[in-house]
Amino acid sequence: MAIYFSMGYICSDHANGTTAMNKRALSTLELDAWLEQACHEIDGQPVLARASATQQFRGDIEGTGQLEVLLTYHPDGSASSVGLERVVGRVGGRAGTFVLEHTGCVEDGVAKAQLAVVPGSGTHDLGGLRGRGWFVRPRGRAASLTLEYEFLEQ
Repeated sequence: MAIYFSMGYICSDHANGTTAMNKRALSTLELDAWLEQACHEIDGQPVLARASATQQFRGDIEGTGQLEVLLTYHPDGSASSVGLERVVGRVGGRAGTFVLEHTGCVEDGVAKAQLAVVPGSGTHDLGGLRGRGWFVRPRGRAASLTLEYEFLEQ
């Protein structure tokens, strides 16, 4: 289980460090749909919101993701978020499904997130998948995603 205590690191830098994973996937995330609803407001401004999104993975990861995310908005217009995304597709030539955990922020219109494959979430040929990565999505554009991964023996 991963627990993230600081959103500041995510907002100031994205996982440029080294990792023990032996493969790297580079993909583009194209947002198909984003449906957001305020959960809690103060003075008419959303403080907490829930969103559902659908996006397409193109590149070394191919497939469709269904993302459920919770956001908190800050007075300066930035936001922090946590979410889970079920991905149906291919990674490293293997097909199946897996779940990505997102921990991110939005600052100056740029969305950034750290990602982690939820342990044990891989199905079919993606069983044993583990990994971590990040994405950056400038306002109105597709996101660039990097996932460092490996497959554990099952």
